[in-house]
Amino acid sequence: MTKVLVSGFRGSMGTQACKMIETDPELELVAVYSPNLKTTDAADYGLPTDCKVFNQLADIQTDADVWVDFSTPTGAFENAKFALDHNMVPVIGTSGMTEAQVVELEKLAEQTNTKGLIVPNFGLSAVLLMQFAKQAAKYFPDAEIIEMHHADKKDAPSGTAINTAKMIVAGRESKGTEYPTVETLPGARGADYEGVHIHAVRLPGYVAHEEVLFGGQGEALTIRQDSFDRASFMHGLNIAIKNIQKLNGFEIGLENVL
Repeated sequence: MTKVLVSGFRGSMGTQACKMIETDPELELVAVYSPNLKTTDAADYGLPTDCKVFNQLADIQTDADVWVDFSTPTGAFENAKFALDHNMVPVIGTSGMTEAQVVELEKLAEQTNTKGLIVPNFGLSAVLLMQFAKQAAKYFPDAEIIEMHHADKKDAPSGTAINTAKMIVAGRESKGTEYPTVETLPGARGADYEGVHIHAVRLPGYVAHEEVLFGGQGEALTIRQDSFDRASFMHGLNIAIKNIQKLNGFEIGLENVL
């Protein structure tokens, strides 16, 4: 039985995570955390009576094996440090951490002999898209990314899009071509990650979607994935929680536990 704490349990993803854990006989929801709660009574949130509710990081005392984080970019970093210091494996679904923060967590995991995982996207279709994009970049070094998310997503571009760009760069055998353009409106070409342009869309009605466009001489390739419901991410989260033993230190990407 793997014992789990969920941080950010009141959000859309956190709520889905709690439901998934509660219905899996191999998992146990032992605690939840969210700052500034007015009450710490599990019944007030529809949680099992034996599930502990915490509203202060320093007050957390739990025997959880895994810390699942769906909080905020600023909160997730401090939460991950707390988890590593208390012998819990952080599985972080919150995007927006800086490169420096990730490096610090990698060092802390090594010092504490603990594992951890940042997952830019729990959707299996998104994981496969990134893998396919890396392979395609070998033959199509010219690529751009369009990521589309719900209007409430704060960070742009998404962690998935940034990770996709990194994998495209890693898969290239030559640099993409630089095409001189003049932006008649600033930002028209999107963000630029080592020559891969990323365009972020935020609109109501969307959940999480991504297209990678590759262009070559006389041909083009498009890879697309769509997540229509947040429940679709729970399969990947379930896999991550149950396969933390496959991790080698602190790693990034669901593919590390598949």
